[in-house]
Amino acid sequence: MNKPLDGIRVLEYATFHAGPGAGAILADLGAEVIKVETKEGDALRRWHRLGSYVVTQSDGQSYMYEVSNRGKKGIVLDITQEKGRKVFDRLVQQSDVFLTNLRYSTVYKLGLDYDSIAKENPRIVYSRISGYGANGEDRDQGAYDFLAQARCGFMRAVSDGVPAPGGVGIIDQAASIAATHGIITALFVRERTGKGQEVHSSLLSSGSWLLHVNLMAVSLTQKNLPAWDRSLQSPLRNTFRCKGEEWIVGTNHPPAKYWESLCRATGSNHLLDDPRFDTDEKRWQNNSELVEIFDEVFATKTRKEWLPILKRHGMMFSPVQSCPELLADPQALANDYVVDFDHPSLGPLRVPGYPIHFSETPADTRQAAPQHGEHTEEVLRNVGCCSQQEIEVLRREGVI
Repeated sequence: MNKPLDGIRVLEYATFHAGPGAGAILADLGAEVIKVETKEGDALRRWHRLGSYVVTQSDGQSYMYEVSNRGKKGIVLDITQEKGRKVFDRLVQQSDVFLTNLRYSTVYKLGLDYDSIAKENPRIVYSRISGYGANGEDRDQGAYDFLAQARCGFMRAVSDGVPAPGGVGIIDQAASIAATHGIITALFVRERTGKGQEVHSSLLSSGSWLLHVNLMAVSLTQKNLPAWDRSLQSPLRNTFRCKGEEWIVGTNHPPAKYWESLCRATGSNHLLDDPRFDTDEKRWQNNSELVEIFDEVFATKTRKEWLPILKRHGMMFSPVQSCPELLADPQALANDYVVDFDHPSLGPLRVPGYPIHFSETPADTRQAAPQHGEHTEEVLRNVGCCSQQEIEVLRREGVI
């Protein structure tokens, strides 16, 4: 079956994750994504450590590069040389989308700005991902996921004490998703109007969008959201440690509807007649004491024992899982949210599947990230940019 973006060609000149991550998503959707690299290659190839966490694959390449560049065709092309630029312009002319996340100063220095690209192809959808947006004093400031998590408020949303990241690449991935949202929308507009356009997104905009509910609440109350404190949360919306040190979390609204079910499911029927807890208001007033009671109750059984009991009583609880547990989660596997992928050099892996199911045009990861310059000749020949003789001259002169 065809894929959703079959027939769409994306030309990518980007580095690290926020830009290339968008290209990887478009590749999952079936677009032909041509990644242009310099002779030095994307710096992400050589990023081997995240703090104390080593991210080097068995083949010596960073697996961060694999995440960001799966499914693409990789070419090496020196666009600072005249012949290289001519080849690049031919690729622009044959592409539907141009994608970059370089700083403004670099974009203009290399002639990769929207006006220069659109001059070669007025119908192209030009997507640029920046750190902090197209305007303002920080428009040319570089940014990484770690910085964006701090600036958009994400670090304070997950930690009210010492600022801490909520994971690796969270805002980068959000920016990749936002960019593809803009690209696909602009392609739809082009189908209607025949016109291309520039689509700009940023790490700051994507992080702010991700925190939409938080920011709306703060805007209305003019107060920062309080840090998570279990003692201040209803037992119907809380985390509990079970026997064996595993955790579960529940979210059951409205509390009055589920209070009796919680008591009966946990064998705590005596609490139904306890005058300290016989109304919603009293339960809030004595919440800390109530949480302590249920802490003792949940510690009597394992997570594996509690979850089916709670489910039978119509309660909504979930295991608090680690990433290794998610990769083996039967529900994730049944829906292809986690899929098997046979990597040519790393062997069998389990990776995230495409999160949206299409009944007629499925999306998935087709191939591994390209080796440095792996598809240079194939792309230049098949796209019609160069003859074999021209390719040999370009290689001899160090353009490719």
